Amino acid sequence: MQLGYLVGQYPAVNHTYILREVRVLRSLGFSVRVVSIRRPDRAISSLNAEEADESRQTFSVLGIGWRQALIVNIWEFARTPAKYTRTLMYAWSLTKGAPRLILPYCIYFFEAVVAGSYFRRLGVAFVHSHFSSTVTLLASRMFSIRFSLTIHGSAEFEDVVGFHMAEKVAGAQFVATISCYGASQVMKASDPTYWHKVRVLPLGVDPALFSPGNERSNRVPHAAFRLLFVGSLAPAKGLHILLAAVAALTRQSRKVELTFVGDGPERLRLEGMALQANIASKIIFCGAKSNEAVIDYYRRCDAFVLPSFAEGIPVVLMEAMAMEVPCVSTWITGIPELIDAGVNGLLVPPANAELLAAAIAKLMDDPALASKIGAAGRQTILRHFRLRSNTEALAQVFSEHGSGLHSKVVFA
Repeated sequence: MQLGYLVGQYPAVNHTYILREVRVLRSLGFSVRVVSIRRPDRAISSLNAEEADESRQTFSVLGIGWRQALIVNIWEFARTPAKYTRTLMYAWSLTKGAPRLILPYCIYFFEAVVAGSYFRRLGVAFVHSHFSSTVTLLASRMFSIRFSLTIHGSAEFEDVVGFHMAEKVAGAQFVATISCYGASQVMKASDPTYWHKVRVLPLGVDPALFSPGNERSNRVPHAAFRLLFVGSLAPAKGLHILLAAVAALTRQSRKVELTFVGDGPERLRLEGMALQANIASKIIFCGAKSNEAVIDYYRRCDAFVLPSFAEGIPVVLMEAMAMEVPCVSTWITGIPELIDAGVNGLLVPPANAELLAAAIAKLMDDPALASKIGAAGRQTILRHFRLRSNTEALAQVFSEHGSGLHSKVVFA
């Protein structure tokens, strides 16, 4: 079964779940050919064995260089000048006449031609997209490719008109959303005629890989309570609220330590805030880490905290829960579809450092509750968020749209 994947960056440390999804699909009998707009986010020497293997199999649009990309575009124009011109005009129409968007959409179009040309040469007639849906939309127009999308949220919902959500839903064979919340936002932004295309297909993690260890049970009595955050240090993650909560706990004479695993635009501000609040000695910034290293951080922490303002259903929460780490997060967007407050995690209102500190203190004061919540979290993952079973559900939807997946196709 021939299937193309068009993604923004692959492999990427923040999107390892895409790599896992691709590899499970291959184990289920799909021949998946991946095209990534950008090269991997690290040097090949820094990739693990799986990532290096995927990198070798992946075609990078920007990796071929601008000269070769120009040659591909000239060739495709010469081959089908009318379709090339119509698709370029369609790309321009998506800008709604905004001059600042002309150049970016010309680049999207050039990328779409390179990606679509590669898929055409391989005979791939059905393409699924993560984080590259505008390029996919344009490639589908140029090369008559059938396509589907996974919409993660919440960035895609901030400007649904500028994101062209309605056009993408109308053109796609189906749209996978990772939560019911996400499905509602896709439906809100699209014509009800196409709502039948929207499918809730949650992501998942491998509970064998993300399995609990005994590090927490071996912790030194009266040691600092170890908090962990994993992800991008971005404004949407609410990390200034987390630092304020740590400062509040410190003022209560509680021993607490916070580790940030990840990097991003807010790092310098967070470091400055930690210094200003006199908690810098309690904060550890580790930068981005490999998947294997992140698992070790999960095993050594006492609680995982994600104080986000906007999310889909975060895979990092699934990973922590699978490892029986008690989690504290915010009751926003799709998170309550993963965490049942007080049962398998704790939820607090967003942007409230006082209540976030109180939830962390609750876990500190009641180890039995923390252990119970952690165990319930893993059971939630085992029942509803297993990587293989959830990828099998996606594979079933691909099979429902199977014409064009089973054989090589000669494109017009």
